[in-house]
Amino acid sequence: MDLLNPEQWKDFINEHPQAHILQTVSWGALKASYGWSPKYIRQGKLGAMVLFRPLPLGLSVAYIPRGPIGDGDWKGFWSAIDQLCKEEKTIFLRVEPDVWEPKDIDNIQQILPGFVETEHTVQPPRTILIDIQGSEEDILMAMKSKTRYNIRLAGRKDVLVQQSDDIETFHNMMLTTGDRDEFGIHNLDYYQRAYDLFAPENACVLLIATYKDQPLAGLMAFAWGHTAWYFYGASTNQERSRMPTYLLQWEAIRWAKNKGCKTYDLWGIPDFPEETLEDKFLDRSDGLWGVYRFKRGFGGAITRTIGTWDRIYRPGLYKLYQVWAARNVTRPGT
Repeated sequence: MDLLNPEQWKDFINEHPQAHILQTVSWGALKASYGWSPKYIRQGKLGAMVLFRPLPLGLSVAYIPRGPIGDGDWKGFWSAIDQLCKEEKTIFLRVEPDVWEPKDIDNIQQILPGFVETEHTVQPPRTILIDIQGSEEDILMAMKSKTRYNIRLAGRKDVLVQQSDDIETFHNMMLTTGDRDEFGIHNLDYYQRAYDLFAPENACVLLIATYKDQPLAGLMAFAWGHTAWYFYGASTNQERSRMPTYLLQWEAIRWAKNKGCKTYDLWGIPDFPEETLEDKFLDRSDGLWGVYRFKRGFGGAITRTIGTWDRIYRPGLYKLYQVWAARNVTRPGT
């Protein structure tokens, strides 16, 4: 087992352009600001950033977001992880692999031996992936006609989208969006920290849509290797008929394409099969349903990861933790 320092981990992850941004040193640094301790481990051709959360009595829980990375001797890799978790007095290890359905039971048993599936997801398992390798016209033509219309309408109605570093303005719009759509948001410091970590690496962009210098909407997109992700989006209650969010999303896609990304991940839709999503999205606006109504218009393929899996080291404490976590939600992800 090799415990790597951040620079060594950067060298490892740079050899894997398919790696997820949640496995980067910068993401580890972000989570370290909020109570998690990242450790970087490599065993042969496999590696993972493991986040440890300290608990009372010297105990911990561990989490691997969208990893491990690579391929090789899975049995040896998990033995090394077990050793590390033993040293950290870990109750359980939660893993959300960056592996897409359909579920291959034989493959899951190979890469996740001894794990049990759980419904307690951290990151959204279902998303929409847009192929952005074609021309801009190809990407536009793959969208719903109404979405293309709204993108062009925003331009005709003098909506302007520009890059910005004004995190405070973005956060104020997030507060409005959270109140309007009834979902929780991070505090200002969290968004600022994320921007400060990734923007110097040209791995993050903040885009603000304005009309006559009035901010209407904003989004933060991230990029790493072959993929870009739309993690955070917000809008005010003003001038919504100008469709600023549509032009904003299109400019984020163009940003990702210009960086050489192949895929744009819209990151998070309701966790239901496509036929259910399409049957219900006009009738529901709770949770992520309103988000799905918006995102589906940009085309792409509805895709789901194989979900969330736990490796349990202390069964009794694991059950107690599940009860505690249900009352004190802690999300180490986005």
